[in-house]
Amino acid sequence: MEPLAVRLRPIHLDEFIGQSHLTGKGKPLAGAIEKKHLFSFILWGPPGVGKTTLARIYANALHAKFYELSAVSAGKDDIRKILADDAEGKSKILFLDEIHRFNKAQQDYLLPFVERGELTLIGATTENPSFEVIAALLSRCRVFTLAELSDIEMEEIIARAKIKMPKDAREWLVAAANGDARAALTLLDNTQELYKNVTVETLKEALQSKTLRYDKKGEEHYNTISAFIKSMRASQPDAAIYYLARMLDAGEDPLFIARRMVIFASEDVGLAQPTALVVANEVFQAVQEIGMPEARINLAHGVAYLCLAKKDKSAYNAIEEALADVKKFGNLPIPLKIRNPVTKMMKDMKYGEGYEKYTKEDLLPEKLKGKRYLKPQ
Repeated sequence: MEPLAVRLRPIHLDEFIGQSHLTGKGKPLAGAIEKKHLFSFILWGPPGVGKTTLARIYANALHAKFYELSAVSAGKDDIRKILADDAEGKSKILFLDEIHRFNKAQQDYLLPFVERGELTLIGATTENPSFEVIAALLSRCRVFTLAELSDIEMEEIIARAKIKMPKDAREWLVAAANGDARAALTLLDNTQELYKNVTVETLKEALQSKTLRYDKKGEEHYNTISAFIKSMRASQPDAAIYYLARMLDAGEDPLFIARRMVIFASEDVGLAQPTALVVANEVFQAVQEIGMPEARINLAHGVAYLCLAKKDKSAYNAIEEALADVKKFGNLPIPLKIRNPVTKMMKDMKYGEGYEKYTKEDLLPEKLKGKRYLKPQ
């Protein structure tokens, strides 16, 4: 028998629970379905909030042929097979789960087919797509952000299972799932299979399995990586190394951990200790070349270093503030003095006139004169 989460998966948008900012009347996905508008998009959000379900609903509503791949195991050959497949006159929609796991070369390969409309891409990711998806592909996709499901929405989804349980068990299940419908339904399914009666006690017993406790797409994965990052930020090496050990013991991808450390080195340590980025990159390289179990030592070394390093978020804050101004003001005119006078006409227009290499003059666009993004801590 199919898992409970699969059996309860909605087929039509009016059956879908949650994400009303996308699925409500007049909202982006609802409007696209109503108008049969075919376009590529990326669904970004935590696990178990409906990314796969929304992709299926959209493809079904547009009468398109739906292909589903996981970027963890898929490659160029899988895309070639889809392109060669006879879709019987239907549009082809490729749903690429965990799109952030496709490397740059794979994304580059996919790009022209999306560009020409041979494939309509729906990507799903738990990672920020602006970090993980190449700019050219990202520019051809609209990004929709999904939120954790609320307790009320979780209760509605659990009620659809029509499994009897006391109120305290339902409340415990909602709290334990932490906005992840798949995690809640999987735990509920396993509890009923193992114990028949669903109570707080049997739910807790069913949760004891290591694989249930640490689903790489589930709640514990996000709780643990969050605790890991926050322990490094708080300069607590003992806590950070403990959470590192928990992730490694549960089978977490060591490169996922190392990648987070590289981000942390610039975001949180930053200018206070610039060598942190060098160390974090070397740890990433070592994990790639050495592999587990020995790479655990490199990871522990890097974690200890990042924990003990001074912290300064000013570079991160600066780029975030600058990006906000770019979005707010658009392409403001660049001062003539620092433009590149490539042609005679440009020189006549005073491009580059009066430029000095080591000037203290403010070189920001006129509207932003005096603005300071970088504020070292």
